[in-house]
Amino acid sequence: MPRPTAAIPRSRAAALAALTVTALLATGSPATAAPADDPMNRAFAQAAEEYGVPRDLLTAVGYGETHLDGHAGRPSQAGGYGVMHLVSNPVNRSLEQAAALTGESAAKLRRDTAANILGGAALLRSHADALGLDRARRADIDAWYPAVARYSGARDATAVLYADTVYTFLAEGLRTTVPGGERVTVTSRPVSPEKGALAAAGPTAMSPDYPPALWAPASTANYAKGRSAAIDKVVVHVTQGSYAGTISWFQNPASQVSAHYVIRSSDGRLTQMVRDSDTAWHARNTNSSSLGIEHEGWVDDPSWFTDTMYRSSAALTRHLCDRYGIPKDRAHVIAHSEAPGNDHTDPGVHWNWAYYMQLVGGGAGGGTGTDGLSFTSYTTQQSGSTGTQVAAIQRLLNTQGYEAGTADGVFGPATKSAAQAFQQARGLTADGIVGRRTWTALLSAGTTPPLSQGSSGEAVKRLQRALTAALGSTVSIDGSFGPATDTAVRSYQSSRGLAVDGGVGTATWAALQAGR
Repeated sequence: MPRPTAAIPRSRAAALAALTVTALLATGSPATAAPADDPMNRAFAQAAEEYGVPRDLLTAVGYGETHLDGHAGRPSQAGGYGVMHLVSNPVNRSLEQAAALTGESAAKLRRDTAANILGGAALLRSHADALGLDRARRADIDAWYPAVARYSGARDATAVLYADTVYTFLAEGLRTTVPGGERVTVTSRPVSPEKGALAAAGPTAMSPDYPPALWAPASTANYAKGRSAAIDKVVVHVTQGSYAGTISWFQNPASQVSAHYVIRSSDGRLTQMVRDSDTAWHARNTNSSSLGIEHEGWVDDPSWFTDTMYRSSAALTRHLCDRYGIPKDRAHVIAHSEAPGNDHTDPGVHWNWAYYMQLVGGGAGGGTGTDGLSFTSYTTQQSGSTGTQVAAIQRLLNTQGYEAGTADGVFGPATKSAAQAFQQARGLTADGIVGRRTWTALLSAGTTPPLSQGSSGEAVKRLQRALTAALGSTVSIDGSFGPATDTAVRSYQSSRGLAVDGGVGTATWAALQAGR
């Protein structure tokens, strides 16, 4: 394991600060120089090199924890600090472990972003060493999955939720602007994480009260059995931490806090932790008569409040209101800050109450609308092309970490360069022309969940778009895997020499993401 940072001579530390950022350990990113005014990019590059951790993996872990916002050293709900969320609570002492590994003080790790990122890299490397990953294995980003799961500080299904989220960011790519205006990117790439024993530890139990949700019970020390009052309110919270971290915190008997449901920002994934019929401890005087919904994120950062989260949460709230006869108005669907006897500010000024209540009430704003990515056909686009399909290409490239510039619908040099980088990463002809194969690879990029008749959601939409491009014929893009989608899948499988079973598994996703 590398020497602690404190042991590095000043001359070497100065040399490190001047290093050019190169592609690190199979990140899939092109080599670039970290400008002097890009301190976070430089910190990730230097920490990755110092501890032999893939730079993109380290960045994805930080993004999953905090969206790369250190929140000025303020702790999360679980006692975590900084961009890498180094934790100090009775069951997770990663802050103290990072201090021991790096030689930095806990105070500096809490407040100094570069030190905090270095501490995160040191922790990941220590987990990799404990798992026996040698140099060759560490060069394979998929081999790090168990180390990422351990970094979460959680166990079993919750650790799997955490690691799955990180690998989703690697598969889909990242492009974010951090406080101070610096842009940080992770380019998308096909991933196939080596889960080992964790493959059987993923969450499988479904909610007993709301079938779309998973079931991960909170510690019995963190809520009260039964109710002393009728349910007449829904309370909206923000976690001040990550989705998996919040689930783990509610399962920690020392926390003395819980909520009925927790919702993930990126995809609206739901987990129920306390039965509706029991009293979660989330809103003091309102606990006995309310249901609490925690939303992943921080009150001062609107980037966490995605449209997918709003829709998932609103569907849950609508269900709860219908089930328990709760009026769908702001007197009964309230903020944590509005619950009597509370001193919290969540969900804060960035929560869009007007939109949320429209969704809850099923009024305007509840429909799917035009997403800007779904077309009846996908035509070849290249330098000089203009229009909505060019804008879609720019959006897809930017989202996946390839810098295509503003999504203005004009195919200029930046868009061509980004398309070429994407094509090169996917093994396609890097000519910058977005034809059938590149469209197929672009539209299918991301996670690869198994899909079959009866499946629904955003992954099905992604599949339907990719099939429309690959087959050159329209597949209805409605997010519902019905007979028509089954027919299209079988047609694609047959024409590409794949096993024809109508199910979309690893082989079919791999073919689509390779642009076949």
